Amino acid sequence: MKKLYAALSIALFAATASGGAFAQDTIRFGVDASYPPFESKASDGKLVGFDIDLGNEICRRLDAKCVWVENDFDGMIPALKARKFDGVLSSMSMTPAREEQIAFSAKLFNTPTRLVAKSGSGIKPTAESLKGKRVGVEQGTIQEAFAKAHWAPAGVEVVPYQNQDLVYQDLLAGRIDAALQDAVQADIGFLKTPRGKGYGFAGSDINDPATLGNGAGIGLRKEDTALKTKIDGAIAGMLKDGTYKKIEKKYFDFDVYGK
Repeated sequence: MKKLYAALSIALFAATASGGAFAQDTIRFGVDASYPPFESKASDGKLVGFDIDLGNEICRRLDAKCVWVENDFDGMIPALKARKFDGVLSSMSMTPAREEQIAFSAKLFNTPTRLVAKSGSGIKPTAESLKGKRVGVEQGTIQEAFAKAHWAPAGVEVVPYQNQDLVYQDLLAGRIDAALQDAVQADIGFLKTPRGKGYGFAGSDINDPATLGNGAGIGLRKEDTALKTKIDGAIAGMLKDGTYKKIEKKYFDFDVYGK
């Protein structure tokens, strides 16, 4: 009987690990809650934001409970692989480098990258303009990858931080000359807040698909094919029945889904 039980246990584990079936009643999403309006903490400590609402709606459609696991952004992929959570739902852009390590859901949104600096500083998002200056980025982001690939070799000091709040703190303190991040996050989460007074966008959108990707999705383990299929179906349903637009309007007055 023990041998039979052991054999059944091994078979069940193998089926689960292979991603051949999706039968979990809880989905754990990794999140870095320092990136409003996508994910942040309210004054009562509750997680709020566009990504949070999307994740909760996905779980509702899959009859699963959403559990949010906070994690530093630069450790998201290792933690996902270590099964600390089932997916990364934290404004993670789908880039070729990340796709070598993990899978992604269908697209959730597509927003540009922009540089922020003091108004009137004359700073532009070019290696020539930024040479000798310090640019803050959040660790593990596409913005860090872009800045290190295109600006650092030209003499720009790229300064990584554990989270986006720390980037803005040092920008305000004058310890860095500019900050590079998602344009929507910078606009709503910083420039349109009291602490963003006196700062603005420096230059236009930055485009580089090789480092910046083509939109954000939910990061998933490659073997979890059944979970990906279910999540993709939930996203498609939200787009089709208008739920996505309803959630979008809570946070944005423009189309955040993009092309």
